[in-house]
Amino acid sequence: MDAESLLLSLELASGSGQGLSPDRRASLLTSLTLVKRDYRFDRVLFWGRILGLVADYYIAQGLSEDQLAPRKTLYSLNCMEWSLLPPATEEMATQTSVVKGRFMGDPSHEYEHTEVQKVNEGEKVFEEEVVVQIKEETRLVSVIDQIDKAVAIVPRGALFKTPFGSINVNRTFEGLSLSEAKKLSSYFHFKEPVELKNKTLLEKADMDPSLDFMDSLEHDIPKGSWSIQMERGNALVVLRSLLWPGLTFYHAPRTKNYGYIYVGTGEKNTDLPFML
Repeated sequence: MDAESLLLSLELASGSGQGLSPDRRASLLTSLTLVKRDYRFDRVLFWGRILGLVADYYIAQGLSEDQLAPRKTLYSLNCMEWSLLPPATEEMATQTSVVKGRFMGDPSHEYEHTEVQKVNEGEKVFEEEVVVQIKEETRLVSVIDQIDKAVAIVPRGALFKTPFGSINVNRTFEGLSLSEAKKLSSYFHFKEPVELKNKTLLEKADMDPSLDFMDSLEHDIPKGSWSIQMERGNALVVLRSLLWPGLTFYHAPRTKNYGYIYVGTGEKNTDLPFML
């Protein structure tokens, strides 16, 4: 959700029980304005909160003018002091995939994982147990990246692609109509397209290249991983992810108000295919 309209956005997303105390709201309003100025971001998004056993991580993301350029991610434990996280890598994802359970809430906390490695000594091969230390900060980076790639979404038309290839905010976007807002095909993944490149020319014939340049939600796997509901007498559409419980997207049809927030434990629902 955009930090500039934080209070309105939190109000719209509050139907899922995802709110903040008044002092946290005031701290965020002030500190995110300073983050935008100090880091020279074009836009700052309040990404959400990952719940820890000792403390919670408050997450914000900074965007450049090109909206699909790599985003800078920051975290805070008190909503006032923000620390920049390193970019996510494949190595981080592999390393942290073995860590299960809740976050502690301490970035310096280290998880211990025992790996069995094969050691060659001449012609003999021995199996040796090695204890690997994984920092919670590394896990935090990896989980945020996974959630971004899987469930960060924007409505169709909110962004547009210029003839030069950069992705900008569409200043003329006036919201989806009520009928469009009820369809999953009206929402896109907020990331570089993957499935779009595999579509045939016939499938691309009805697409507008300046608007339909990201992957749609309607073909997400597993099918049924999104819950779409109309609230407040059809004045608000809410999408909730069943794959990453805690992710809520909201949009008020025929207005510019939209955004998403994640408030959860940072754990993926791997049982979803068996629940549908």
